[in-house]
Amino acid sequence: MPAKRRSREDYAQGLPGYHDPTAGVGGSSPARSALTLRAVLAVFGLVVCGAGAWLSWQVGMAWLAIVLVVVAVVALLDLAWVLYRKGRGEPG
Repeated sequence: MPAKRRSREDYAQGLPGYHDPTAGVGGSSPARSALTLRAVLAVFGLVVCGAGAWLSWQVGMAWLAIVLVVVAVVALLDLAWVLYRKGRGEPG
């Protein structure tokens, strides 16, 4: 039997135990994710690493530029995932 598709209201209320495998044990409350803060930090990392990569490339430090580009790509992927989750209606 296929799982019930969740609505925006389900995400607005929060999914119990979604982020915490021990939710409900010992009276612990369900965990909540700070998606907006995570998005801001991902944008900051993307901008800083992108600028750092460009500057590193300009001064001839190709190895540092490559490392910073990889980190910038990770930040971009994280930002895309956070925006997808916020688009579903998850609070945070």
